[in-house]
Amino acid sequence: MEKETKHYFYVVECSDATLYAGYTNNLEKRIATHNAGKGAKYTRARGPVTCIYFETFETKQQAMSAEYAFKQLKRPQKIKYIRSATDELTKK
Repeated sequence: MEKETKHYFYVVECSDATLYAGYTNNLEKRIATHNAGKGAKYTRARGPVTCIYFETFETKQQAMSAEYAFKQLKRPQKIKYIRSATDELTKK
């Protein structure tokens, strides 16, 4: 039986309160990599990071499309996106 791989679009908040968005297929490992100073160049000098949001997708393409769309937003829109998605989860 084949193992089903999950694909994640995630957002971390850096220690300087900036946001970083990325893609991974292993969220826990990726956050640990960021916090070890071996992740993305952007987060190396801004650690530690805290995962504040993530979405799960069936395909890498879907996750990367969500990441790209998120990165096109201005910071206030990013905050609103995260809040509205979180609000939806708490209503269920």
